[in-house]
Amino acid sequence: MKALNRRQCLGALGACGAAAAFAPASAVTAGPKPAFELSDWPRGTPTPALTTLDLQGQSVKLADFKGRAVLLNFWASWCEPCRTEMPLLQDLPGLIGEDRLAVIALNFKEPPQRALRFVSQTQLGLPVWLDPLGEHARAWGVRVFPTTVLIDRQGRARQRVRGEVDWTGQEALGWVDRLLAL
Repeated sequence: MKALNRRQCLGALGACGAAAAFAPASAVTAGPKPAFELSDWPRGTPTPALTTLDLQGQSVKLADFKGRAVLLNFWASWCEPCRTEMPLLQDLPGLIGEDRLAVIALNFKEPPQRALRFVSQTQLGLPVWLDPLGEHARAWGVRVFPTTVLIDRQGRARQRVRGEVDWTGQEALGWVDRLLAL
């Protein structure tokens, strides 16, 4: 399958002129458009339950991470922006503390062998979970890749970031700090 470029992966953002209305002022700046859109989790929308399989075929569930903040990243190996941000996501638990923050990479509709090959080739150390039918992406409102949902220590989704982010940059670290303070 051909790799998609940033424009193709984020095409849905450009088509939605109202998207910027949901982003905080820090995400909407003069000059070049940011490669991401940060928005609050929709009020009154419950955080979906998430139980699936990991790459080893073991059952895993998001509820097991209560007590730690979680970044749930929806990605696919064909998405170039996903591939670009993955090493930065991988660095976060080490920077913040693995006892305080978990990053979970939820692979979208790819055969487990393809996700495993990507993990092996890139030496990805994050937990990789599978969404073979795209049902979890639908439940979480994911239509753009990558999308990362910021989940607080009580297991509540707080914010959603659509698009590629420098997760080790000052702005993203600020989002994580605020998440940890909740």
